[in-house]
Amino acid sequence: MTLAERAFERLHAWPDLSAGRPSCGTGPALRSVHGEIVHFHSDRDVDLHLTGRAIERFASDLQGSTAIHLVPGSRWVTVHLDCDTDVDLLLSLVSMALKAHQGQQTQQGQQGERTAPCNFRRVTVVPRDIPA
Repeated sequence: MTLAERAFERLHAWPDLSAGRPSCGTGPALRSVHGEIVHFHSDRDVDLHLTGRAIERFASDLQGSTAIHLVPGSRWVTVHLDCDTDVDLLLSLVSMALKAHQGQQTQQGQQGERTAPCNFRRVTVVPRDIPA
């Protein structure tokens, strides 16, 4: 079982998430009542939808991780799964995303941000074990 399959299986068991097709059309996705949350594009690459506020709040932490890739202006972050710790990081970030989207809807009193295109084909990930 790949790391992405393991992460999908664990997240799919969460009561706030349901499986579906991603808006980008590639790989399985999980969504909440507030919209798309995570796209599984390959055995190792996953896009996670955060709110702009959450990205701003945690930008320095996100940028400090070798597993996380940010695209300027995107509300999606790409998580590259190289080990079990990266899966744990993804699960923590999904939890944060669910809370952020729920909080945003509560503040706005309506549907949260529209889901913008994910980072699929906008991020190139070089495996950590290959020297740059």
